[in-house]
Amino acid sequence: MSEKKGQSMKRVLILGGSGFVGRALCEALARLQVNVTVPTRRAVNGRAVQMLPLVTVLAADVHRPEELARLLPGHDAVVNLVAILNGRQADFDRAHVALPTALAKACLAAGVPRLVQVSALGADAQGPSMYQRTKGQGEAALLAAAAQGLQLTLLRPSVIFGRDDRFINTFAALSALPVLPLAGANTRFAPVAVNDVASAIVQCLKDNRSIGQTYELVGPDVFSLQRLVSVVAQAVGHSPRIVPLPTSVAWVQGAVMELLPGEPLISRDNVASLQVDNVASGKLPGLLDLGITATALAAALPGWLTPGDRVARLLDLRRTAGRF
Repeated sequence: MSEKKGQSMKRVLILGGSGFVGRALCEALARLQVNVTVPTRRAVNGRAVQMLPLVTVLAADVHRPEELARLLPGHDAVVNLVAILNGRQADFDRAHVALPTALAKACLAAGVPRLVQVSALGADAQGPSMYQRTKGQGEAALLAAAAQGLQLTLLRPSVIFGRDDRFINTFAALSALPVLPLAGANTRFAPVAVNDVASAIVQCLKDNRSIGQTYELVGPDVFSLQRLVSVVAQAVGHSPRIVPLPTSVAWVQGAVMELLPGEPLISRDNVASLQVDNVASGKLPGLLDLGITATALAAALPGWLTPGDRVARLLDLRRTAGRF
């Protein structure tokens, strides 16, 4: 689309800027000479972005309203990337509902009305999982704030892939196993590249016509989860026997995984999320409406997946919470 520029974008505050999508976004904004502030609970968590030009990492707990009030002044826009994929109900409420609600209030109070919220496909206050329900509730809170003057854009990506993702890399590691039990084998996904998501955020910040819009961010191809795992396995030279699990067995698998130390490879809430396809509805605008041609997964995989045994990486993948 032709661009209708908004206010000068000189300083952007990114919540969750030290994570997977945040790193790609910081790089994209740095190329545009935009000053970026990345708050993180421990400054060491921001070491991946603090060496980028014009990126400032600050120690702050964004879940505290007084910290948001301190961080916001002087910024032209805020991007919220904070999300969790596993936890208790209270954890989901804190990350997906309480934080967006407090952020919207703080933005309006500080005179920083521009907010881009990265939500998720499947966000639905009536959805089957805590993840989906709280994502939907967070969107509702922000839309209520938009009625009071918040200049809001909602982005709903499908599963996001890239060199450091937790989704594709986890299955690349698991594919070294001779037999791979798989929950939600028939659930459909439209994986979207992390750089495309970062480009979408930048475009929304630059173009006022994105205000008040919700965009579904998906890749050009739709895969069942079983087919997706097969494609990833082939890319690393493996050919496990993939065994689709009935939902009842998948629930048991999730419960057992939750008992193990570290981030679970799959939880019962993940199994609940897999009851809903993770693809575009076709009723909302997407990447093409933002002038972005979606990157195909097959074209990107050879750039970071190489044949070999990756199962040893599972310990590292489970130590760090990610998008799964």
